[in-house]
Amino acid sequence: MTVFVLDKRGRALMPCTEKRARLLLERSRARVVRVAPFTIRLVDRLLEDSELQLMRLKLDPGSKVTGVAVTLNGQQGTKAVLLADIVHRTEIKSKLDARRALRRGRRQRKTRYRKPRFLNRRRTEGWLAPSLEDRVNQVMNTTWRMMHWLPIQAVSMELVRFDTQALDNPEIQGVEYQQGELLGYEVREYLLTKFGRTCVYCKGKRGDVHLEVEHIIPRSRGGSNRVSNLTIACHTCNQEKGNLTAEEYGYPEIGAKAKAPLKDAAFVNATRWRLYHRLQETRQPVECGTGGRTKMQRTQHELPKEHYYDALCVGASTPSAFIGIPKMVLTLTVKGRGSRRMVLCDRYGFPRGKAKAAKRIHGFQTGDRVRADVPTGKYAGTWCGRVSIRANDYFDIKGPDGVMAQGVSWKHMRVLQRADGWHYGTKPTA
Repeated sequence: MTVFVLDKRGRALMPCTEKRARLLLERSRARVVRVAPFTIRLVDRLLEDSELQLMRLKLDPGSKVTGVAVTLNGQQGTKAVLLADIVHRTEIKSKLDARRALRRGRRQRKTRYRKPRFLNRRRTEGWLAPSLEDRVNQVMNTTWRMMHWLPIQAVSMELVRFDTQALDNPEIQGVEYQQGELLGYEVREYLLTKFGRTCVYCKGKRGDVHLEVEHIIPRSRGGSNRVSNLTIACHTCNQEKGNLTAEEYGYPEIGAKAKAPLKDAAFVNATRWRLYHRLQETRQPVECGTGGRTKMQRTQHELPKEHYYDALCVGASTPSAFIGIPKMVLTLTVKGRGSRRMVLCDRYGFPRGKAKAAKRIHGFQTGDRVRADVPTGKYAGTWCGRVSIRANDYFDIKGPDGVMAQGVSWKHMRVLQRADGWHYGTKPTA
C-alpha cells in the first residue's frame, strides 16, 4: 500500500513505499501520524525544500460505492498511486421513516388533538434528501482528506458529455452524432447496469461470457431500437431466440423489467451537479467525463468492471497505458459516529431498555482502533482491530479479516487511533 507523507508542519508531500517508510522510521527521520491509512510525518523536511509532481484525484460517483483513484504524471509516464472504494451508508431513509412513524404514534397516543402546524417551511434552492446529501458529504470528506494527505493538483469526475465530435467536424448534424468514437458505449453501459451485467435469459448458466445487445421484440417483427426494447443476452441465447419475442421465448417478465426505473442511476443523477459544484470549492481544476468514455477507456486497458478501475479511467486525462497499478485497494466504509437516541424502542414505539450509558468507557469508544495483548483464555494472543465497547468493561474487537474476539477486558487494550466515523480496510485488486 502507498504510505502518505507529511512535512514537519503537516503539509502533504509525495507518497512513498512501505519499505521507504520503514527506513525513515528506523533512522528517526519520521514519526507515525496515522495507523490507517498509514501516514508518517518527516521531522527534517519542509514543503518549500521539496519537489512535487502532478497528482490527479479521479472520482466515479455511485449510489452504493464510489470509486477513487489517484494518478501521478511523471517523466516516464502515468502511474496509478492509489485505488480506493467509498462504501456509502444505505440505511438513512429507512431510519428516518422509522423515526417518523414512532413520533407520529407517540403524538396520537399521548396528546390531545392538535391543529396542523402552519405550512411555513420552505426548502432551500437545490435541496437534496438527507440520504443523497449524505452521499455528497462522504465523497467531499474523502476528497478533502486526500488533498490533505497528497499534493493533489487536479480533480476528475464522471459527470457530463462534451460535444467532442463538433470540435473535429463542425458540420456534423442529426444522426451523425450517433456514429462517432463512442458509438454504442453509452447505450450498452446503460443496459449492462440495468440488467446486472449478465444474460437475462440463462443468467450466465451457459458459460458464454460474450454479452450482446438484444431486442425484446425483434426488428423483423416490428420492434424498434428504443432503449425500452433492448436488453442484454449472451451470444448463445441470442442466436437460439432468433426472431421470437421474449414472451414467446418463455420470458414474459423481461418486458416489464426493461421498463423498470434505475433507482441507483437516479441517485447519481440527482447528486452529480451538487458534487460538481462542491468540488469546485477545492479551487482545483475539475475535469468531467462521461460514462461511455469511461467504459471505452477501461475496455482499451483490459481492466475488469470495478468502481476503482472506473475511477482510474475517468476523463480525457486517462493515458493510453499505465506504467504501474497498485495490487491492493483501500476500502473506506462509512460507520457514522453513533446514535443520538437515549432509549431504544420496540416496534410499537415503547421503551424497551434503559437510557444509554456514557459514550466513553475507561477512555475507549466504539470505533476506536485498538491493540489488545490477551494473556490467557480462549482469545489469548495479540488482537488489532475495531473495538465495540460494553458497559460491563469487557469489549469486542473485530479484526480486518472479520474474525472477532469477544469479552476482552479493557485492561489489556491500548488505543492506536481514535474513531472518526470511518472504517479503513484493504483488499486485493481484481
